[in-house]
Amino acid sequence: MANPEEEEEESFGTLSDKYSSRRMFRKSTAQLYNLRLREQSGKEDEESELEPKSWQGRRNTPYWYFFQCKHLIKEGKLAKALDLFERQMLKEERLQPLECNYTVLIGGCGRSGYLKKAFKLYNDMKKRDLEPSDATYTALFNVCAESPWKDSALQSALKLRQQLQARNFQLNLKTYHALLKMTAMCSDLRMCLDVFKEIIHKGHAVTEETFSFLLMGCIQDKKTGFRYALQVWRLMLSLGLQPSRHIYNLLLGAARDCGLGDPEVASALLLRPREEMVLLQPPAGGQQARRTARAGTIDGMSARLHVETLEKQLFLEPSRTLERPQQPPEARVSSKAQPDMDTQVDPDNMALASVPPLGLEANLLTLGAVPPAVVSFGTVTTPANRLALMGGLEGFLGKMAEHGLRPDIKTLTLLAEVVEPGSPAESSLLTVLDSHQLEADVTFFNTLIRKKSKQGDLEGAKGLLPVLAKRGLVPNLQTFCNLAIGCHRPGDGLQLLADMKKSQMTPNTHIYSTLINTALKKLDYTYLISILKDMKRNRVPVNEVVIRQLEFAAQYPPTFDRYKGKNTYLEKIDGFRAYYKQWLKVMPAEETPHPWQKFRTKPKGEQDTAPEPDVDGGLGGR
Repeated sequence: MANPEEEEEESFGTLSDKYSSRRMFRKSTAQLYNLRLREQSGKEDEESELEPKSWQGRRNTPYWYFFQCKHLIKEGKLAKALDLFERQMLKEERLQPLECNYTVLIGGCGRSGYLKKAFKLYNDMKKRDLEPSDATYTALFNVCAESPWKDSALQSALKLRQQLQARNFQLNLKTYHALLKMTAMCSDLRMCLDVFKEIIHKGHAVTEETFSFLLMGCIQDKKTGFRYALQVWRLMLSLGLQPSRHIYNLLLGAARDCGLGDPEVASALLLRPREEMVLLQPPAGGQQARRTARAGTIDGMSARLHVETLEKQLFLEPSRTLERPQQPPEARVSSKAQPDMDTQVDPDNMALASVPPLGLEANLLTLGAVPPAVVSFGTVTTPANRLALMGGLEGFLGKMAEHGLRPDIKTLTLLAEVVEPGSPAESSLLTVLDSHQLEADVTFFNTLIRKKSKQGDLEGAKGLLPVLAKRGLVPNLQTFCNLAIGCHRPGDGLQLLADMKKSQMTPNTHIYSTLINTALKKLDYTYLISILKDMKRNRVPVNEVVIRQLEFAAQYPPTFDRYKGKNTYLEKIDGFRAYYKQWLKVMPAEETPHPWQKFRTKPKGEQDTAPEPDVDGGLGGR
């Protein structure tokens, strides 16, 4: 039996393990206890977020989610619709989605140009073994057309088209229109014509909507797009189709943004003798032709006759020898009797050669030859010149009236952009507006103000402000930005900033950039510093354009030598450079938001590159 003294010796020093291991002793308070509970609850919440919550409300159906998403998209709440579908329907209720659930969301992404999300939904749709419908492919081509990145959108659309062709999938006319719109916005007119020919060869009846997308493709060519648009217009009339107001607006857009191209080629193609226009006349007689013309459609038989000829004429090379059409006897007599009406035109008169003053008799929108006295084009360089080729303001509106159409406010806004500045036609726009009982908007008046400001007529631009107020309209920031274009004197620019302050409106970056551009052209560094001081006072963020302007203003001339002599101009640069350096340190920078940022439900981890359709899985995962 062990001795008690030996047991004591064995246990000696072991009791200190319970107490000596703690080095610090603190009092426990209620605040520390609450902090521990919060940390513990936070960790539990993070773990619970990783696992989808079980749905506690009433059970919904996929069709209910379809209508809810459709309603949210109509209200412009695409991000909420995507969150409703991905979080509540898929994760919380764990419902099996249908094809319509994906299609309505892809359509919403298409209107916003959210290319990446649209193809992500499309690929997810195929993984769930859902068969895409015609509306799905229409929405996918539409999102490619509306995407801000045209190159990646074109690649995605062409890859999708190749998949459909491999499956021998037959597209309907709506889907073809979306494909035609994509080629017009992302590619060129040649690809548009390829799609147009495919539409005809597949037996679809082309409509005025088909030609509207062709006109969009014409407008993409800024050098020759106006001549292309006139040729497409003539083909549409030759097929017996009635143009819509949208078609006329596209023609005005072509006159504003595009040129006529080579004058020799344009004269040979657009100033044809009447005998050569017989082939392009609508087919005479026939009840079927009249019925299709009244219905606004035409069959592919008559369209197939002219589309090949149109393609050859559109892309006729300027260097190619053109066969000059033989003039009828009366045309030769008239040209001998009027030696002044030759190809050479006074540069000040940049319109059709031998066109009447108003240009009403020489309207290239009329299907047929122009008057025989007109033998060639002069120099057509301005939008007003191109409007004169369509009959001018009165001739254009008269042509719309012939087709039973009335202009809308968009038509008159486009006309305000292309009419001759300071001409009677520009002054009569308000009369035309009232005669058609149209309600003017701020954009219409902003266009007129901008034109007068570009002419240097600041007082005339300001004179439109009472007219704007009389019609119950309030000027916006764009109005003041257009006024800033005409502020060539420092007093005018500073007075504009003071007037905006009285109106309780803060100038934006565009207004300051316009004033800086004017001061930079006049090398007025005192005025430039005053603008920067006002910009600093209002804490307006600086963007890349303003920085580029100011960096250019701060540069010394290439031949500058400080030691040759005193230069007052360069002393002003030194003063501006010193102020600009300090100003730049305190000014906030403007961050350009990503176009898709507002639609993202999970911004982190997203990439900006657009995904392509899943090739390995095939269409619909089949």
